[in-house]
Amino acid sequence: MCIGVLVTLFWLFIALFAPILQGIGLLQDPRDLLSNIPGESPSLRHWFGTNVRGYDVFSRTLFGSQAALKVVFLATFLSMLIGVPLGLISGYLGGKVDKVLLFFMDTIYTIPGLLLSVTLAFILGRGILNVAIAVSIAYIPQYYRIVRNHTTSVKNELFIEAAKAMGATPTRVLSRYLFLNVIQSVPVVFTLNAADAILVLGGLGFLGLGLPEEVPEWGHDLKEALPDLSTGIWWTTLFPGMAMTSMVVGLSFVGEGISEMFNPTLRNKR
Repeated sequence: MCIGVLVTLFWLFIALFAPILQGIGLLQDPRDLLSNIPGESPSLRHWFGTNVRGYDVFSRTLFGSQAALKVVFLATFLSMLIGVPLGLISGYLGGKVDKVLLFFMDTIYTIPGLLLSVTLAFILGRGILNVAIAVSIAYIPQYYRIVRNHTTSVKNELFIEAAKAMGATPTRVLSRYLFLNVIQSVPVVFTLNAADAILVLGGLGFLGLGLPEEVPEWGHDLKEALPDLSTGIWWTTLFPGMAMTSMVVGLSFVGEGISEMFNPTLRNKR
């Protein structure tokens, strides 16, 4: 988990301070393509070289973390904001409300996440918010199912019955007594979904359905760099691919570490 935290904090630091590094001259403008020689190999002037359009690969790789983190955390936050309350309501009320919501969520869950994101991204268009919405829809059923199952098992506990007997309203029971008891697994799902969302964002960018072309984004840069491999230009694919891989691995390690914290069985096996 420590390695995952360090990797994640590194990319958070890069995303936050990349504009400052550009302002003091340590990073080139990622949208500037007229000041560079296209297809230049890595050197002291361009640490990661330039691509065939003249963009500085080092600058675009670091600035790509901004788009990744914005979309990823916005998408996972939106899915959590919708899935958790619906899971609480469905598990607590039961009956027809539970059946309708469960059917609806199971329908979304059966659709492959990438296919659903591609379809929604095509309908909504490009942009950080639109892409975040397209990515978030596939994760809502995961939060819903986990919270619903925990709510169903906890709502019959004695402290819930005591709260009802004392006159607590359903809203108060859900917000004060149930919420904190069923939320433990949500951080694990959040980090694992964040890691998966980076890959989905990269896939959308590779298909040309992600962010606008001028915005530095790893998936789009990999799409433009793919034909370069046949000409011996390897650096335009290597460095964005390594950046995406490292962020995914870092978030996955964080998710596994949090899972062990909440699951003593896994920790004892380790």
